[in-house]
Amino acid sequence: MKLSLIVLSLLLVAEGIHSSRYRRFDPATKENYLKQAKGVLERVPLIDGHNDFPWTLRNYAQNQIAALDITDLTKLEPWASSSSSHTDINRLRQGQVGAQFWVAYVDCKTQYKDALAKTWEQIDVIHRLVKANPSTFEFVTSSKGIEDAFSRGKIGSLVGVEGGHSIDSSLGILRMMYDMGVRYMTLTHACPTPWADNSQLDNPGGVPVNDGLSSFGKLVIKEMNRLGMLIDLSHVSRKTMRDALETSTAPVIFSHSSAYALCNNTRNVPDDILKLVAQKGGVVMVNFYSDFVTCSISPATLQDVANHMDHIRKVAGVDNIGIGADYNGVSRVPEGLGDVSKYPDLFAELLARGWTESDLEKVAGLNFLRVFNGTEAVG
Repeated sequence: MKLSLIVLSLLLVAEGIHSSRYRRFDPATKENYLKQAKGVLERVPLIDGHNDFPWTLRNYAQNQIAALDITDLTKLEPWASSSSSHTDINRLRQGQVGAQFWVAYVDCKTQYKDALAKTWEQIDVIHRLVKANPSTFEFVTSSKGIEDAFSRGKIGSLVGVEGGHSIDSSLGILRMMYDMGVRYMTLTHACPTPWADNSQLDNPGGVPVNDGLSSFGKLVIKEMNRLGMLIDLSHVSRKTMRDALETSTAPVIFSHSSAYALCNNTRNVPDDILKLVAQKGGVVMVNFYSDFVTCSISPATLQDVANHMDHIRKVAGVDNIGIGADYNGVSRVPEGLGDVSKYPDLFAELLARGWTESDLEKVAGLNFLRVFNGTEAVG
């Protein structure tokens, strides 16, 4: 009898562990949560902080943007067979995306060579993408622009530059990028710049180049503040995070990062930094890349992403969470979050965990709009 009770207890524990990762609901309950989640996204724009569609658009379409119908790319090669193709108009609409930061990314190999020219070309891709699809997208450069586009049923489209190597260590180029509509810059990508250290230098054997931000790096922060450009700390080293948080008079963002406590990849945000972000009123926009979610070769799940959101809420608070999925920039996405159509499913999961509709409104877009407003006010 005692052995049976022990076995039963072990089974219950195992089921509890299992259900935390693969939560099961009866169809009616799941449908109710999903309906509730969709209602939230009808009221508040879902603002995603990071999508690399412009990169795949340029590479797969050979830059023939105006000639390409991006309504449904699930049946068009090479998009249909690509593990990094997660975005088209139909799926954006199904996912109820209200605004999207389209990323102007260029490889670190271009640093000290042609990074600036290639970054301008990527910004051009984004402008042309929006112009080619005026019934879906509206180019915006402000928090009010996001809200106005949403009220008109358009997806507010913004530009983020991924990597400080794109400005070629020039404040003049930074200002020109702002004039071209760039509203955030990620201080580094997978390489340090002459003025900022990246996250990979925090790995064993990494040797800091600048010990965080150099004196010029701090000038970059101050100029971004003056312009009203968001400071993005995804990809940077911990010391760079701290230096930027200390230097900036505006709140900062992590456009596509998750919680280091749940996956100890240096691309994620450690708890001490989460607390500082909360103190500064910033926002961490949670990344969906499987390798940053579970640090495992096994595919992550939608529930694993929700676990990161639970953790960030516990450490930093619900006012400091957003969404930055990194679609089209990664090849391994979680089960249940296969493309941009799946945001409502994630919000339904959060509702099932006890998050309120008010919480979800903040996560969807209100938190980011507050940060954007705060940055504009400083500029």
